[in-house]
Amino acid sequence: MTSLLTAAPSFCARFGVAVLLAALADFFFYGQPVGITLFLFGTTLAAAVAAIHPSALSARGMWLGLAALLVGLLPLIENVSALSVAIGLAAMVVFALWLVGRLRRGLARIAGQVALFLLAAPFRFVHDFFRWRKAARRLGQRRIRLAAIGVWIMPLTLGAVFLALFGAANPVIEYWLSLIDLHALLDLIQLPRLALWLVVLAGVWVFLRPRLPRFLRRIAHLALPIPLGVSTKPAKAIEDIVFGKAAILRALVVFNILFAVQTALDATYLWGGIALPDGLTYAAYAHRGAYPLIVTALLAAGFVLAALRPGSATSSDPLIRRLVYVWVAQNIVLVISSILRLDLYIGIYALTYWRVAAFVWMGLVAAGLALIIARIALEKSNEWLLSANLLTLSVTLYACSFINFAALIANYNVEHSFEMTGRGTKLDFWYLRSLGPSAWPALDRFLEHQAETNAASIPSYRQLARLLGQDQARYRAGQENWRAWSFRDWRLLRTLDTYIPFVVPQGSEPFAPGR
Repeated sequence: MTSLLTAAPSFCARFGVAVLLAALADFFFYGQPVGITLFLFGTTLAAAVAAIHPSALSARGMWLGLAALLVGLLPLIENVSALSVAIGLAAMVVFALWLVGRLRRGLARIAGQVALFLLAAPFRFVHDFFRWRKAARRLGQRRIRLAAIGVWIMPLTLGAVFLALFGAANPVIEYWLSLIDLHALLDLIQLPRLALWLVVLAGVWVFLRPRLPRFLRRIAHLALPIPLGVSTKPAKAIEDIVFGKAAILRALVVFNILFAVQTALDATYLWGGIALPDGLTYAAYAHRGAYPLIVTALLAAGFVLAALRPGSATSSDPLIRRLVYVWVAQNIVLVISSILRLDLYIGIYALTYWRVAAFVWMGLVAAGLALIIARIALEKSNEWLLSANLLTLSVTLYACSFINFAALIANYNVEHSFEMTGRGTKLDFWYLRSLGPSAWPALDRFLEHQAETNAASIPSYRQLARLLGQDQARYRAGQENWRAWSFRDWRLLRTLDTYIPFVVPQGSEPFAPGR
């Protein structure tokens, strides 16, 4: 009974904090644009989590943990996107688990904890609520709660009666009561707003009471050792035949020869200038192999990890290790070739989000292959390899959250368009317009160039200029709400404010896409 009396206020306190955070989320987000408010809400939630666990505030490394959390939330100041939200969410999970001493060591294990934490997050509040009610009912707390509610029934009922009587007797009180619009209060209870409150309550609760799913213990119990009486010799015999040293040695020889042929063909046709077969263009050749070659490199990486398991007979064979080094090196060359293929294709058909993502992905694959060589040479475990790859991925994604890819794509496509250079493909204005406000400075330069070459007198270009001006007017109106502020939008507004309007030659209507 005593333990629950001390635990019940803990639940109530957490629930009260969760309700306050939901009210803050309602003020920040309901019917409002999302910008700097997401960062402010994240920092407020972190402060609430720290306040719920005051003993952790005096722990060693507290300031280091707070600094790490701030670094994880910084992308939300730069720009609110799916990537920055994911980074901030992962930083919040790590901070909450670290605060209660449940964070494990090793990047691979931490990544697994974050994934399990987020998977269990939607169900944590409901589970804890019913578990608390069950425990409270078992120890008689239900009667205590009913008594606490019952003592307010009579005061509130008689208070309402006295207030009604005073309203009838006092015109001032009657006027105050008339100002209460019950219909307006009922209108505030809207299904979308109620859904927002429920989602926020469930979302913040997992941070106020950070726990990992208990089914992990059950999984651990399932991983029992094989009984001594069970023989595994037949399986091992098959494994020795299919994945033994002789099979792996032959496979590496065959694979090295195949990859050498592919590398030689790329060097001959793409970089040597040799004429391709009839009907095949260099662009088609470049685009055709960019993505399949990455799949090939991934399959090769999987084979190397399976063939050279730490402690296996194949991993200690000098010849097999040399053949693996050569093969992985050829895979890295293959990835570099894929990057160059994609670069050739983009030089003809322009840049898109998917092609930028392909560049990043290919770079990560090349780094992963290099880490495989490091794991074999340094005789590290697969867990070390997984942690190293997760670190590389995390650093890459964190850096990407600060890169304005929309502006990068728009600048590249404008500068390499047919209208600007006289070669390549024509600019896809509608695609660049779909990239959002970050593409507008590049489009402004494009329309300005068209005006200087008298092409802007064409009605279609003048229509594009009018559409761009309307987009910018709506954007400026939306940025007047402080909730929508972000560092990237602030820089963009400064750029748009420095734009000087100009007039289309030949006496046509004013042409000012920047205004």
